[in-house]
Order: sequence, then structure tokens, then C-alpha cells
Amino acid sequence: MSADLSIIALISEASLLVKLVMLALLLISFYSWLLIFRKRSELEQAKRDADAFEDKFWSGNELNRLYEDISSRPHASRGMEGIFEVGFKEFVRLKKSTNGSNAVLEGSQRVMRISLAREIDQLETSLPFLATAGSTSPYIGLFGTVWGIMNSFRALGNVQHATLAMVAPGIAEALIATAMGLFAAIPAVIAYNRYSHEVERLINRYDTFLEEFSSILQRQQD
Repeated sequence: MSADLSIIALISEASLLVKLVMLALLLISFYSWLLIFRKRSELEQAKRDADAFEDKFWSGNELNRLYEDISSRPHASRGMEGIFEVGFKEFVRLKKSTNGSNAVLEGSQRVMRISLAREIDQLETSLPFLATAGSTSPYIGLFGTVWGIMNSFRALGNVQHATLAMVAPGIAEALIATAMGLFAAIPAVIAYNRYSHEVERLINRYDTFLEEFSSILQRQQD
């Protein structure tokens, strides 16, 4: 009996639909873990970049020199560096071609807001999938469980004397689908909640820098 109730044996003896449900949950779990590790690396890199740029920005260096250093790099700037680069570039361009101080500042703020929106979109990448996996995986597993139990009771209807030994394997193999659904959902929910909080903190840092940089540009314009 113990060999028949092993996990491998129960999965191999499950119906085709239950096997498909288990396979889908396995793929969801694998892809969720892939996104979890990748998103963790991205957010840690974003925080390191933000810390490094803030140290340079508030160290007292001239904005022209800081802009030249950033714009001379071969790769595109991201995060605070990207917001600073597009904002200062637009500020210099409008200052040469526009007389009104308000138009210069508003134009610089507009391009920085666009850059901030792009950064937000990049930071929030993969979070919708984790949220979807965390909310739907238990229901997918429950669907496999319900289907497996239905098959077990349907099989019992064909015999005259039903025993626990006859129904236990079918119910056990059906419950594996629920267990796999929870296994896929719990890490996704935990990662989504944590990363959402970290993304929100980064967005607040970017937005705060945008406002502070706008104030600096306004003082220079005046």
C-alpha cells in the first residue's frame, strides 16, 4: 500500500486532465522562481545605482561635468541617471532657444516625468505575472483536485462494496494538485508583496530626486 501511495505512483496513475493541471502548475512554479531571482537582481542593481548616483550628485560637482560624464558612457543611462540626463539636456537646449523661464523649467520637468514613467514601467515588469500566479494557482490546483475526486467517486459507483482502500488512492492523487497549486502560489505571493514594496520605495526616491533637481534648475534659471 505504501508503494501505491507514493507521490510518483499517484502522479503517474492520475487522469490525463489532472496530469495536465499538475504540468501547468509545475511550469508556473518554475517560471515564477525564474522571475523571482531575476527581479531580485534587478532591484538590487537599481538600488546600488541610485545610491552611487546620489553620492555623485550631492558631492558638490558641477552639473555640466556630471552630465558630460554620464552622456559620454556607451550604454544608456537608467534610473536617476537617466532622469538627470534627459532633464539637464532639455534644460540646456530650452535655455538656449527659449526666453521664458517657466517654459524652460516646465519642458525639463515634462521630459523627466516621461523618463520616470519609463523607469516605473521597467521596475514593475514581471510583477503582474507573480500576482496572477499567486492568485490563480490555488484555484487551478483545486480544479484538478475536484476533477480527480469526481473520478474517484464515479469509479466507486461501479462497485457494490466500497472500502477506504479503494477511494484513498484516488483522493490522494487529486489532493496532490492542490498541494502543487499552493507550492506555486505561496512563493509568488511573498515575492510580489516584497518586490512591490521595494519598487514603491524606488519610485518614491526617483520622484523625490525629480522634485529636488527641478528646484535646483529653477534656482539656476533665476
